[in-house]
Amino acid sequence: MAKLKLGPIVDDKPVKITMELPAALHRDLAAYAEVLARETGQPVGDPVRLIVPMLERFIATDRGFAKARRASD
Repeated sequence: MAKLKLGPIVDDKPVKITMELPAALHRDLAAYAEVLARETGQPVGDPVRLIVPMLERFIATDRGFAKARRASD
């Protein structure tokens, strides 16, 4: 069983944005969504829904960002 950084995707009201992803990144998101669905037992649906929790996780675990944020308060 893989140890993924993401857990189940919370169903929340989204804010719509438009962006382009490289094809390779979209394929990686689709593959990650498949593994996450197997791990959690919950289908992800659109792999693009992984972008927000991945960014949230990245920001939450970036020590340099946390330090800079505390310094600016």
